[in-house]
Amino acid sequence: MKPLRFTDRFKTLFKSAVELSHAAGAEAVLLLLDAPADWNRLAKLAGPGKLLVAVDTLEMLEGAREAGLQGIALQMPDSPVYDRITQALLEAVADDLLSPGASVVAVYSGFDAELVDSVSVIHLSEHLERLTARELRQLETRVPLDTLRVVVDLAVEIGREGREGQSVGTMFVVGDTRKVMAYSHPAGFDPVRGYSRRERNLTDPRVREGIKEIAQLDGAIIVSADGTVEAACRILDAPATTITLSKGLGARHWAAAAITRATKAVAVTVSESNGTVRIFQNGEVMLRIEPIHRRAMIWRGFEFEPPSAESRSRGKPEGAKSTKE
Repeated sequence: MKPLRFTDRFKTLFKSAVELSHAAGAEAVLLLLDAPADWNRLAKLAGPGKLLVAVDTLEMLEGAREAGLQGIALQMPDSPVYDRITQALLEAVADDLLSPGASVVAVYSGFDAELVDSVSVIHLSEHLERLTARELRQLETRVPLDTLRVVVDLAVEIGREGREGQSVGTMFVVGDTRKVMAYSHPAGFDPVRGYSRRERNLTDPRVREGIKEIAQLDGAIIVSADGTVEAACRILDAPATTITLSKGLGARHWAAAAITRATKAVAVTVSESNGTVRIFQNGEVMLRIEPIHRRAMIWRGFEFEPPSAESRSRGKPEGAKSTKE
């Protein structure tokens, strides 16, 4: 893990991000790092503006804080950059480092893991609906944040990737398992029945891959507070008579709102139409996460077909073409 190098390229990019934060009225600059840095030099480069540093280890966090920087320890080095940025923003809101409606300029390694090469302006108001630090901490009191993180990351992957080229909509209900089971009934065959608890825990990557397959089936996936999938393909029976939701949200979202009003569970839904992930608590949408790409883009090489003699004689070029899907 090589320390951050203060090259001319990095300094130019970082200063541009600071200037952009002023121009955009951003509340802070968020720097995502997976390697240590000269924290005092970084603080000096940032100037008087607010700089948040998201790092991978507690040792890096301690070094950043000793230099007067506000740091966030992610401890998820193998996760995609989008997930790390999302988690950093959630942690910043939970710790009152950012307001839910803030704009943030993020600086990160988007293309080359060895280089800080990307800058994005993120408007939290487009992603966090009515979310306050207090409400985020309430989520954690009902469901451990580690479990919620695993479920939300899985939901984001389902929303972004789908399954076998098809869009997938699904719902997870996390916590208060006994009461949730009482407010639901099986849709039919339960694909997780008969497996040991270890074989149903979402901390295992193989289990998460299996759940992606199950997510295509009808019904909710019930997850306990420790991350164990207790049941799948459950139809929720909680009444929705006192629920009010925005127009355009379908039966899955109404069911998620209803079960979280009737129990202390947290529900996580994936919209089949656009992959949007929503977190429900106490009958309301607490958080919305938009996937970066609905589907992975596959680029093919540039194909060139030389013009025929006939087309050259007519002066009509035919065929340089590039294809992408």
